[in-house]
Amino acid sequence: MVAAVIGTVTTIAFRSYLYDQADGRLREVAGRAAGPQPTTLLPDPDRGGPASFDGLRLKDPMGFLVGPGAPLGTVGAVLLDGELQTAAVSTEVADDTEGPRYKLRTLDEQQRAALAAVPRDDAPHTAELPGLGSYRVAYAVGVNGTYLVGTPLAEVDDALSTLIVVELSVTGAGLVAASLAGTVLVRIALRPLRRVAATATQVAELPLHSGEPVLHQRVPEADPRTEVGQVGAAINRMLDHVHAALNARQQSETRVRRFVADASHELRTPLASIRGYAELTRRGPEECGPDTRHALGRIESEAVRMTGLVEDLLLLARLDAGRPLDVVETDLSALVVDAVSDARAAGPGHGWRVELPAEPVCVRGDSARLHQVLLNLLGNARAHTPPGTKVTARLRIEGADAAVVDVEDEGPGIPAELLPHVFERFARGDASRSRHAGSTGLGLSIVRAVVAAHGGAASVDSVPGRTTFSVRLPRTQDTSQPDHRLITQA
Repeated sequence: MVAAVIGTVTTIAFRSYLYDQADGRLREVAGRAAGPQPTTLLPDPDRGGPASFDGLRLKDPMGFLVGPGAPLGTVGAVLLDGELQTAAVSTEVADDTEGPRYKLRTLDEQQRAALAAVPRDDAPHTAELPGLGSYRVAYAVGVNGTYLVGTPLAEVDDALSTLIVVELSVTGAGLVAASLAGTVLVRIALRPLRRVAATATQVAELPLHSGEPVLHQRVPEADPRTEVGQVGAAINRMLDHVHAALNARQQSETRVRRFVADASHELRTPLASIRGYAELTRRGPEECGPDTRHALGRIESEAVRMTGLVEDLLLLARLDAGRPLDVVETDLSALVVDAVSDARAAGPGHGWRVELPAEPVCVRGDSARLHQVLLNLLGNARAHTPPGTKVTARLRIEGADAAVVDVEDEGPGIPAELLPHVFERFARGDASRSRHAGSTGLGLSIVRAVVAAHGGAASVDSVPGRTTFSVRLPRTQDTSQPDHRLITQA
């Protein structure tokens, strides 16, 4: 904007200057053509009366066109009674040893008409003559008569065009140079901010949601007197606070896990004792009344239920603590068949279906824990679907390095509001809260924890009439055989 204003003002000022020069040259040529005004002549004392004009008149009325001070291309016309009589323009014909020689060329009708259209006053005007270009034209009245004189503006237009080109070039070069310099300066100024962004990106990629918090990234020191340096210092203070909070959280969770593990471990013995004494009393030789037998049965069933809860809590605590798994080469096909057989025995009222690939699918993992994952998924399908529901356990190969186990049922599905929380601990729907079902709300949590410990992932997809739990585990071998399926059905 500044360059445009400066260029515009300079061009206007330079144009005014050039036009003033052109007008001065025009007045000079017009003065020689028309001669002085009659009122400026003094009386002739020798002849008496008014002064004689004979000595001031030009012998050639158009001779001023080739006289001194008249540039090449000067236009002149003699007016008589307001009408153009003679109109010509000076042209260069050849050069000789004494310099160029000029001649006069008569104007055509279009050029004469353009001259005649110039306003007849004392001010110079700009006129466009066909075939000749732009002219500065003025009328002149003197002792030689009335003349219409015009000088070409080609040099003025060329000078203005050159100035505009130079201004545009200089402005463009200045903008390019300013852009380059600004880019360099901005990059230098923003270099500390890029370090701040790099540190923030590193922190955003850290797995801070679980496990031991490792947050050692900090913004490199910058000048605290600058805004970027103050931002970096503020981010470092924030990271220190976050690190301290994560450490406190981790320590608290560690204490809770240790307490749960210790409590679960300690509760196993008294619960076993309660179950044993209740069973011993119920089967003892002493005759008990029906109310006593019922109470002993309830004590025994609740002890069994509490034992399952304690075992689940102990397993989760050990998984959270990162206890190593008993990792061996495991055939998932055999595990799926065994798990479905167990589920069929526990729930004969359901329809059980198995889909397996023709080739073995092996993973490295803890076979007991993976078997428990399958039992939990099949037991979940059995507990939350009505009798007669078909449940399918499907083992498939996904890509070159993954094995997927799907447990799909045709039950009523999972409520939409519960679906995002099914893998959370103690997440249970209303239908699963009955003590008769025996649910603790930890089965799917164990599924996710065990699968995560094996480097896999668990997911669920549910709509009315179809619910699918999927477990994805890394494979230990690749096979290029076609995926033929072996299907069994109860």
